[in-house]
Amino acid sequence: MPTLEDRYLKSTFYEQLAEHVFISELLQEAWFRFNTIIDVSHSEIDASGYDLLLECNGIIRHVQLKTSDVTARASKQKVHISLADKPSGCIVWILRGHDSRTNRLSLSYLFFGADPGKPFVISDQFKVAKHTKANAQGLKKDRPNLRQVPKSRFQPVTDTGHLLRLLFGLS
Repeated sequence: MPTLEDRYLKSTFYEQLAEHVFISELLQEAWFRFNTIIDVSHSEIDASGYDLLLECNGIIRHVQLKTSDVTARASKQKVHISLADKPSGCIVWILRGHDSRTNRLSLSYLFFGADPGKPFVISDQFKVAKHTKANAQGLKKDRPNLRQVPKSRFQPVTDTGHLLRLLFGLS
């Protein structure tokens, strides 16, 4: 089993693995439970705050993916304000764990967004995010296009079927 150091040193691989498992879970659930298909496109450049475009039943979702280990103490996520300009922009926070019985990632989710077809609101109460690295003077400058959304504002998601209902209103 990979150690914490392995996951840290290969963090890009680990995040891509979680994204691929996430997409697989969505596609399987949509097909087998709801008898529908989801089109998936990737954003080539993350300048507008989203990673994936998901389309299902006439609804297009601009999705920003965030990932963290299920045991991580992350209390907030940085969200690009332009994502709120998208008609159905949202954030899916993937909490990844490891199922030692099956040697597979086990995913759970948190959701921040509005109903399908509706934009979410970036509240003025969300703090402006700061750069993680300090400049030459030791200051961490503001990132005016990013806001910190607290974990408490994310909606817990019971399973992948529940996530699909939130994303596309499937029933």
